[in-house]
Amino acid sequence: MAGPNGDPHVAGSGPDDEDGDGGDSFGEEEYAAINSMLDQINSCLDHLEEKNDYLHTCLKELLESNRQARLEFQQQNEQLNMGADGQGPQPSA
Repeated sequence: MAGPNGDPHVAGSGPDDEDGDGGDSFGEEEYAAINSMLDQINSCLDHLEEKNDYLHTCLKELLESNRQARLEFQQQNEQLNMGADGQGPQPSA
């Protein structure tokens, strides 16, 4: 819970602190554990960023490929339409 100034309440940091360390309730082991967790989180975020960059590149390539295929399809369609217009009506099959 937040204190009167909006600061989080830290257990063992009040006037009844039995350690006598002035409210620093974390030892070196706790800091090392927190540091290790932060390193793991950082590593996971780096890995996610790499995957995101890879997927972004793949999607850009796919988009460009689809654009190219659409243009080729439109050109073929226009050529077929122009050829059909020049030959007159086509008999239905």
